[in-house]
Formats: sequence, structure tokens, C-alpha cells
Amino acid sequence: MNILLDLLLLLLTIIYSYLEALVKVFIPQRRKSVAGEIVLITGAGHGIGRSTAYEFAKRKSRLILWDINKVKKEVGDVTILVNNAGTVFPADLLSTKDEEISKTFEVNILGHFWITKALLPSMMKRNHGHIVTVASMCGHGVIPYLIPYCSSKFAAVGFHRALTLELKALGKTGIKTSCLCPVFVNTGFTKNPSTRLWPILETDAVARSLIDGILTNKKMIFVPSYINIFLTLERFLPERAVAAISHFQDFQFEAVIGHKTKGK
Repeated sequence: MNILLDLLLLLLTIIYSYLEALVKVFIPQRRKSVAGEIVLITGAGHGIGRSTAYEFAKRKSRLILWDINKVKKEVGDVTILVNNAGTVFPADLLSTKDEEISKTFEVNILGHFWITKALLPSMMKRNHGHIVTVASMCGHGVIPYLIPYCSSKFAAVGFHRALTLELKALGKTGIKTSCLCPVFVNTGFTKNPSTRLWPILETDAVARSLIDGILTNKKMIFVPSYINIFLTLERFLPERAVAAISHFQDFQFEAVIGHKTKGK
């Protein structure tokens, strides 16, 4: 009997969640203030990190550097962490050097673990904070010649989702989480990127979408937002259809293929 009640409650929760999501489409979300918050952004020297730093600065947040111990002594406990540092080595798997694979995972996901473990205790003590994971569309769908990158971004998405659930289980509802998943961004990491379906994004636009997601405590931030619809449809399509769509997208960028650099 208890399981029937639990199933009924689950069904009602699912229906309520859909209705809540529908309402949010038409009603602007209340935005929180980040003025005075201590924000640590990894990889803030260029690209999305740099643009995000400017957006936080406009909102009178206090920006700090990477050195954890020195930061804590000089400005206090970090309340917003943006795990943004990332790297990519476009190549087919056999042309990718072992050290490039290791560095991809060290920067794109292991760094998230170490910095989050260092800063999370103070957030948990106060039950206040926001942890942002910068992932990618490649954390939901794959592209040839980016196997280590895609794998590390899948791990980053998993890190975000598992951390979100764990904080809820621990009752730390005051610590919010967000995950940024854009398509190709013009950061210079991949040379001459292009695709038929998606725009090549500029870092300023991505940073604005990220800030908007942080201020509204959005869990998953897709840029552009309609990527989410595509990913949802993809889950229900047959394998042949998914392969056809992937071929039609025609992702192009410079990559090392067979030990030669080609435009792919």
C-alpha cells in the first residue's frame, strides 16, 4: 500500500514540476543580488572566464585570484565559485598524446574536484553559496576528434548533477549549483570552428547567459537555450536518425588527424 502512495506522490510531483516549468516560461524569474559576494573564477584570464569576471564586476561582486590559501586570508570565504578553466586538444584518438589526455582531465574535471573540496566547507558551514560548473554541449552529445574533451565534459555534467543531489540530501539548500553548456564558443581553443545548425558564440554573450542563470539559480544553462529541445528529441530518435542529424550538422574545425593537421 505504501508503494502505491509513493507512486501517486511521484506522479503528482512530476505533473507539478511540468506545470511549474510552464509557468516559469511566461513569468520572469526573480533575480538575486551578488553585490558583495566573493567570487572565484578559474581560467579568468581570457574567454568565458574573463567575460564572466566583467559581468560580476558590473554587479559589484568582489573578484579574487586562484591561490586558495592567500585568498582566504585576504578576502575571506569564497561564496561563489565558477569552475571555468578548460583545455582541448582537437585530434583523432590515436594522434592524441598521452600527456594531452591527462591534462584534459586534470584541467576540465579534476580541477573542479580539488577547488570545490577546498571551498565547499565554508559554504556548508554558512549554508550559503553558489557553485558553477562550466561544461559544454559536448557534455551531452559527442563530436569526432574530441574524445578526451567530450569525455571530460560528460564528467563535468555528472559532477554538477551529483553534487546538486548530494547537497540536497545533506540539507544544504542554501548552496545553489549551475552548469553552463554552450555550443562552440569563439575562444581560440578550436581553430576555424563552424557548423550548419548552431551559431559560433562570442564570449560576452555566453557570459551574460551564465550570469542570468546564476542570478535566477538555474540548474542547467544551455546556450543557445533551444539546444535543450534538440537534446531532448535526440533521446527518443532511432540510432540511424541520430547519426543522420550528426552528419547534417557538419561540425568543422582544425584537428590533427593521422598525424597531419586537417580542416575537419
